[in-house]
Amino acid sequence: MLDVRRLFVRERAELLALLRSLSAEDWARETVCPGWDVHDVVGHVLNDYVRRISGSRDGFAGATFANDETLPSYLARTNDEFVRAARQCSPELMIELLGHLGPELDRLWAGFDLTAPAPLDVSWAGPGRSPAWLDIAREYTEFWVHQQQIRDAVGRPGADQPELVHPVLDTFLRGLPHALREVERPHGTAVRVVVTGPSGGTWHAVSDEGRWRMAGDETELSAGATVTMRPDDLWRLGTRGITVAEARRRADAEGDPALVEAVTALLAVVA
Repeated sequence: MLDVRRLFVRERAELLALLRSLSAEDWARETVCPGWDVHDVVGHVLNDYVRRISGSRDGFAGATFANDETLPSYLARTNDEFVRAARQCSPELMIELLGHLGPELDRLWAGFDLTAPAPLDVSWAGPGRSPAWLDIAREYTEFWVHQQQIRDAVGRPGADQPELVHPVLDTFLRGLPHALREVERPHGTAVRVVVTGPSGGTWHAVSDEGRWRMAGDETELSAGATVTMRPDDLWRLGTRGITVAEARRRADAEGDPALVEAVTALLAVVA
């Protein structure tokens, strides 16, 4: 279990300090998110705050699915609708709203039973009910990644301390079993992912009776494949800030090619 709740205050403080320092030109800079500038990404983060408070605190279902609409297309449509509406808001107002709603979101997380079923399942971590702690960790990665996208757009590195970055990597790598789901290997076959630097670590997934599972600290496992990546490359791969091909070019990999290919196609967003 990964409890990231204490990190929201710090991540948000870093974000608000960044936003208050931006010029009008910075707010209009394009980001890696297609069609969205910095103002739009901030509007999207505000949407995340509003959506989670409305849904988890107030039990409000929000927008309904259109006929035959898939989850990815539903999210793309509703996210775009909010971002377009937020273009009517000044940067100052959006900063004020984030600062006001953030503590309410913190109070919401604090009341969760981390071992209970999540209000929103984490589809990229596999089928079935997700625990609440994973849902909350997914939200932390969402906020942190969008902050990094803003920082990339305006050329302001930051919020990159290991204690802020490591939980993002840890959360994304909980998607390893799902990424490996179509690769069948004998029971006990292990995959090792090594992320370099002080933010990184070593993660294992192991084949267990026809399924893959995270293997914790079972470092005595003999890996059928090992993939080594830098932290920036891993989170950008998971959010498709870089392509799978580029991630594979940057990674160091050895062992079973099919396992390597599955790991380096890791996806940690709904797409």
